[in-house]
Amino acid sequence: MNGRRRRIGAALAATLVLAGCGEGFDDVPGQRAGGPATLQVLLGSTGGAELEATGSIMRTWAERTGNKVNVVAAADLPQQLGQGFAGGSPPDVFVLEPGAFSRYAGPGALHSYGDRLPGADDIFPTLRSIFTHDGKFVCAPKDFSTLALVIDTEALAAAGLSDADLPQDWDQLEAVAKRLTTRERKGLVLMDDVDRIGAFFRQAGGWLVDPSGKKATVDSPQNLQALRYVQRLLRSGSTAFAKQVDSGWSGEALGKGSAAMVIEGNWVIGALAKDYPQRKWRAVELPRGPGGKGTLAFTNCWGIPTASKNRQAAESLVTYLTDVSQQTTLGEGFGVIPSRRVAAGLFGRAHPEQQAFLAGAEYAQGEPTAKGLESVLKDFDAQLLGLSGGADPKAILESTQRNAEQVLGR
Repeated sequence: MNGRRRRIGAALAATLVLAGCGEGFDDVPGQRAGGPATLQVLLGSTGGAELEATGSIMRTWAERTGNKVNVVAAADLPQQLGQGFAGGSPPDVFVLEPGAFSRYAGPGALHSYGDRLPGADDIFPTLRSIFTHDGKFVCAPKDFSTLALVIDTEALAAAGLSDADLPQDWDQLEAVAKRLTTRERKGLVLMDDVDRIGAFFRQAGGWLVDPSGKKATVDSPQNLQALRYVQRLLRSGSTAFAKQVDSGWSGEALGKGSAAMVIEGNWVIGALAKDYPQRKWRAVELPRGPGGKGTLAFTNCWGIPTASKNRQAAESLVTYLTDVSQQTTLGEGFGVIPSRRVAAGLFGRAHPEQQAFLAGAEYAQGEPTAKGLESVLKDFDAQLLGLSGGADPKAILESTQRNAEQVLGR
């Protein structure tokens, strides 16, 4: 996932050299005319499971094509990627975050290969749209996550609630959060960032930008309704931000028993299994708002620079990585949802605990990719904690709108 706190994991920096003897990869030619290619691949800081799973697939591709792959797990992906482009030697393949997409796609620094990718039509439309620029599907999403409502089932039972009481809409979420609140535990715990609060925008029928991604729509009646609803939850005493219950993130609050419900992505599954294996939980789709269902999608793509001399081999590697069987293997390896529908369906049948997250893929809102908007959203995040006190939701939206308009030029 990208750098805006999508996943909890240990940072590491490692270099692997994956070389092959060349069995031939007939489906997708992988060698440049003139001999095998050596691809430089830059991945984000991640845990060992993801690095091992991805490295294993790249090793197989290298063996089949006779190419070599040097894989670096970056300690600071945006910085190292920027340095590579600035120095005229970007990696041949790299993980690209949505927030950085326009920075490289705008000036033509990204090789547009998405529409030629085998199985491109099988990729979830929301994910395709995130990495589309000037009508061209530029780069392939590697995997994705969505948000769901994760519930402590023991807390649910202790409050006398059953599956029939699982919240389906905002009113029910508010009522259930109150029922689940005790002196030791909040009924609902949220992160104070747009990556969670933004889901309420979508449920109210609003969002940060218009469908073109070029016009700010932060200060809208729908978004105001959403922020006022969140503020009402916070002021009721049933809901708190993770910081307010001495937790680094809401998944920790659920694990420690400080929260009965949280809104999180499917990265919470691995974190709970590792750190709080005793916690019993289930995930359901986020409750509907006045505008219907709404959740957010978080993803990255496999970027290829136009400056690379190894574009043919790079496309071959990405084609292999996004093959249904390989995406399924990666999903099994570290729990992310494949970006292709067929692979995601196979993954979901094998992992019923992921079904609520997978269901959200059909209506999820992708992250905005406009250049410079990341800093605007960080400022927005900084204001959200004030919702539990006297902060005015309208003032928060108005200031964010002004900042977004300055960045977007309108």
